[in-house]
Amino acid sequence: MRTGAIVLAAGKSSRMGANKLLLEVAGRTVLDRLLDALTQAVDEVVVVTGNNPEPIRKIAEAHGVRVAHNPDHEKGMTTSFQTGIRVMRNVDAAFLVLGDQLGLRPELMRRMAAAMEDVPGAFMVSPTHGGRRGHPVLFRASLFGEILGVEGTLREVVDAYADAHVHVEGGEWSTLDFDTPEDFERAKRLFER
Repeated sequence: MRTGAIVLAAGKSSRMGANKLLLEVAGRTVLDRLLDALTQAVDEVVVVTGNNPEPIRKIAEAHGVRVAHNPDHEKGMTTSFQTGIRVMRNVDAAFLVLGDQLGLRPELMRRMAAAMEDVPGAFMVSPTHGGRRGHPVLFRASLFGEILGVEGTLREVVDAYADAHVHVEGGEWSTLDFDTPEDFERAKRLFER
């Protein structure tokens, strides 16, 4: 099964006060660390930019991954995922990846893809931890047309296919993101441990 990853990197990080994907952990940016993991785990990566795209574009291109700009990024994450789907080539499924997933592991993504292959009726696979659903979420390509038609949030697609949604244990990182400086310090400490 060919998989892709669409990295949502279009936001303003307003609560952080700085672009959180450009923050450094142990000498490398959050986005560098994320792209290292993704390029080991999937066949194609698309980074979707929006607000202040140039620094994100430079890092993405240094990793040899594609960049797509979302001119409607202020309308929300769904528009960024749609932008990525439009340029994704020849994949059987694609991960929706949040740009601030610092501790994402290639092994988790491989397990999620394997879970989708093992359950022919699975349209989505999500990691869970401590009873909470997390990210990234893997969507089968047969849902792309429907996702492109969504005008609100992806929740309507997720809810419509609830009985075709498989879950795997994702560990702490699958439910951890950071929106404030305090969140980031916690995530950094955990990562450096």
